[in-house]
Amino acid sequence: MVVGVGRMELELEGIRSLKEKRAVLSRILDRVRNRFDVSASEVGLQDVHQRALLAFAHVSGEGAHTNEVMDRVLAFAAGLGLGRVIHQGTELVHLNDARPRAADVTGDWSSFEETP
Repeated sequence: MVVGVGRMELELEGIRSLKEKRAVLSRILDRVRNRFDVSASEVGLQDVHQRALLAFAHVSGEGAHTNEVMDRVLAFAAGLGLGRVIHQGTELVHLNDARPRAADVTGDWSSFEETP
């Protein structure tokens, strides 16, 4: 089993309130969820009006498939043009047994730390 996690940090120009930010992010997240079989959520920077940190997750039996899905999700979300991509990345976690320990699942997520 392979778990893929994609992360995208966006700059949202012209946003003046958290209500406006939520509206833009809802459009992005809803479109991604409708197009792909992934989980999608805002995972950081919730109190910053003009920045957003989004994450997408996909699980499958093959790493190549999960990697392809994550690449397509990130490209699609960026292509919507609703925010400027500051940076993005993908992590794949390979789980080989039915009962992984917590350390096996999380590994080193330092690349997913929020930037100030």
